[in-house]
Amino acid sequence: MPITPACGASRSKATSLLWMPELPNMSAGLFDGSTYRAMLRVYFDDTDAGGVVYHANYLRWFERSRSDLIRSVGIDQPAAITGGLGAYAVTEIAIRYLRPARLGDAVTIESRIMDLRAASWRVEQKALRGDILLADAAIRIGFVAPDGRPARHPAGWYDKLQTVLAPKGAA
Repeated sequence: MPITPACGASRSKATSLLWMPELPNMSAGLFDGSTYRAMLRVYFDDTDAGGVVYHANYLRWFERSRSDLIRSVGIDQPAAITGGLGAYAVTEIAIRYLRPARLGDAVTIESRIMDLRAASWRVEQKALRGDILLADAAIRIGFVAPDGRPARHPAGWYDKLQTVLAPKGAA
């Protein structure tokens, strides 16, 4: 069966196994000052047999929100990876689970960059159901070169992250 190109792409691109059509910025959230908020719904595959969200899924939600946050400020991490520069990686995490999220719940993930250094940043993230805090985490993200060693942020990325850095002393 022939592959039909999407979005008017050339046939040669459509036959490449690595080719993906160009997608618009599909960020799931918005900034409110320095806080990035992303909404999600708890689906069946997020839960255990009792309808309670499995603990590791909070980490997935936090990761997706961070990825959307950096994409929304203009950081193209996939291009850095394919260009051989490296990628961001979690270097430290502390998480607290306070209340369960359940099947069907609307959950908001809040993310705030609290500290920015030459090769890393610290983000505080919360999962909320309305005003009820379900889980929170303090996470250190470091830029890692392809050889696995820490490296400075690629050119311009520090400045882009700086634009949404929480004010000093913000809670």
